[in-house]
Amino acid sequence: MRTIFIIIVLVFVSFQFALAQNGLVIKKAKGKIELDVQMNEMDWQEAAIADSFAQFFPSDSVPAKAQTEIRMTYDEDNLYIFAKMLNLGPRKYVTPSLRRDFRGEANDVISIVLDTYADRNNAFLFGVNPFGVQREGLIANGGSVASSDTFSTSWDNVWYSKAQIYDDHWAVEIAIPFKTLRYKKDLNNWYINFYRFDSEYSEQSTWTPIPRNQFIINLAFTQQLIWDEPLQKTKTNISLIPYSIFRNSKNFETDTPTINDFDFGFDAKFGLGPAMTLDVTANPDFSQVEVDQQVTNLDRFEIFFPERRQFFLENADLFASFGIDGTRPFFSRRIGVTRDESTGQNLQNEIYGGIRLNGKLNKNLRLGVLNAQLKENENIDLASTNYLVAALQQRILSRSYLSATFINKQAFVDSIGGDFTFSPNTYNRTLGVDANLASNDNTWNGKLFYHQSFDETNSSSNYAFGGFLNYSTYKLESNLTGQSIGAGYNPEVGFVRRRNIFQLTPQVWYNYYPKKGDIQKHGPGISGDLIKNNISLDDLDWNLGLNYRFNYKSTAYLELSAEKQYTFLLNSFDPSGLNGLALTEGTDYEYSFFSATYRSDARKVFSYNLSTQLGEYFNGSLYNFAGTLTYRYQPLGFTSLNFAYNNIRLPDPYKDADLLLIGTRFDFTFTKNIFWTTFVQFNSQIQNVNLNSRIQWRFKPVSDIFLVYTDNFFAESQTESGGLVLPSIRFPRQRAIVLKLNYWLNL
Repeated sequence: MRTIFIIIVLVFVSFQFALAQNGLVIKKAKGKIELDVQMNEMDWQEAAIADSFAQFFPSDSVPAKAQTEIRMTYDEDNLYIFAKMLNLGPRKYVTPSLRRDFRGEANDVISIVLDTYADRNNAFLFGVNPFGVQREGLIANGGSVASSDTFSTSWDNVWYSKAQIYDDHWAVEIAIPFKTLRYKKDLNNWYINFYRFDSEYSEQSTWTPIPRNQFIINLAFTQQLIWDEPLQKTKTNISLIPYSIFRNSKNFETDTPTINDFDFGFDAKFGLGPAMTLDVTANPDFSQVEVDQQVTNLDRFEIFFPERRQFFLENADLFASFGIDGTRPFFSRRIGVTRDESTGQNLQNEIYGGIRLNGKLNKNLRLGVLNAQLKENENIDLASTNYLVAALQQRILSRSYLSATFINKQAFVDSIGGDFTFSPNTYNRTLGVDANLASNDNTWNGKLFYHQSFDETNSSSNYAFGGFLNYSTYKLESNLTGQSIGAGYNPEVGFVRRRNIFQLTPQVWYNYYPKKGDIQKHGPGISGDLIKNNISLDDLDWNLGLNYRFNYKSTAYLELSAEKQYTFLLNSFDPSGLNGLALTEGTDYEYSFFSATYRSDARKVFSYNLSTQLGEYFNGSLYNFAGTLTYRYQPLGFTSLNFAYNNIRLPDPYKDADLLLIGTRFDFTFTKNIFWTTFVQFNSQIQNVNLNSRIQWRFKPVSDIFLVYTDNFFAESQTESGGLVLPSIRFPRQRAIVLKLNYWLNL
């Protein structure tokens, strides 16, 4: 592994070459700019124009069919953008609903990427669709890899826009307060790009040409925004976001009395100059957060559910992107959740408060600190616990950086019913160093990491190290991921699927680009996954897959796979997923199966995603059929049906299973400010029906009223002819209704 890492570093150093760039000059406005989408002001007439957009999808070697023109100007308070999206004639537009922070490559949208530190590593993204719906997000890690660490729409802030549809084009005018942005004072240039999704022509286009084997948000492909005078420090930026909440809840399983509770708390944001932000939260509440989408668990290991709480999502890349998927030293969902060892159930662990400091110390050095103090729980003898996460990120070369993190979980053992008392012997800590490497054209990108955990056990194998290397060209896409994890590696605030393993995961795709027809690209691929014992190097698991995929110009996608799997059981395991008779530890299984995935054209009013797996499964067989059906009643919303059916057949005396997971989602937007979402889920594996209904009224920017109703029922399974499992609701389990108000105050 050491030799491989040295080769990776040498490859990246050798590929740090510069790209020739043009730019766009931005001049200060002489008059007042009104957001009326008319472009009547003289400043718009005199502004430089970013045009001549190039196609990114389906091709990348021709001008865009639907061209775009963008102008920019500014004053003391705001950055202004006027975008004009031309068409080839009258047409209709696609949007999933009027809900903010929409995503999807089939929607019409213009997006502005602002790299305000000119480091090609982090950027802000602002987007507006023809119906005037906004979205904003943060781009991290250079926008060079497809993961949640790279792009997130969880960041919310105050900015303004207005859109208008005309016969032969649509236009949008945007005002972004400088107080909303973070940037380096006295810097005379930023990096920017603009991209447009167009549903009529199934086209994606960009101002800076981007190779179609890259990601459209890749910050390697940006141009300079040249200011006519360096930007100075913004005015003091302090925001207070208080909330109040009323809860009514009842636990029917424990038959405890109904609880009526009123509470309040607040968040606050302090702009410490133009490049640093301090966030403070006191008695935070997350009851308005959307519930997780349930899954059928046929895995031997813990399932990863993404973070959804706003306080932990904003700028999460600085804290949560250490390591690789499946091996993270920090996982924010560990904060606020504890485990009752007597029952094995997860319980909410309330938070007293927390702070988050993040931003730029200089152009190349980024800092993040997160600290949260959690409440004690006398029912399970849990002391108040402090969580501290610190991270530093130093830019090296042109698009690479070194990062270091320190994570500390510290108990206060005597705090139950008394004073806080520091306990030096009750702790869990992790130290880590990551190196993220990328060539200027992103042909090569990768990561190296080394992490070590510390606790009172003083284990000698408390390490994790590894990394990945991506190589991407038009014809060839390849990835190699490797890691070695010690048996004693124990980051209690992290997420680690497996320990005491050595793992290598290679993947290679070859692409063909037809000149005619409906297929944008297609090609074969081979994938593998080899997991060995970290000490003896005995085989634990391996997988070999032969794959073929088709990308269609309509945005549809098809992938076919034939796979061979080997599994050695270190612990007993019930493959039925129903806690029946388990396969014994120390046995091994080799089996083959076929899988397929298809995503339809998402531009259509009715769209669907389908997947299936059929073949051998341990000592039996598995037939899986899953998918999502979506009907869009544009522009007001959509209804979707999610389902997963697993037919498991095992030889006697093991247990067969017919597992059904089904969920319906109703998403209705009365206006751009009033949303209603209802989610109903049935999971036969855990015999539960969950109902979550939420009404949100955004009565002013980033200020909301939420009304949330949640119900859980015990659902006994009933099998009909053909093996289909249907729910029979017996009695309620838990029920709650929440009314919450939060208000954003700029001080």
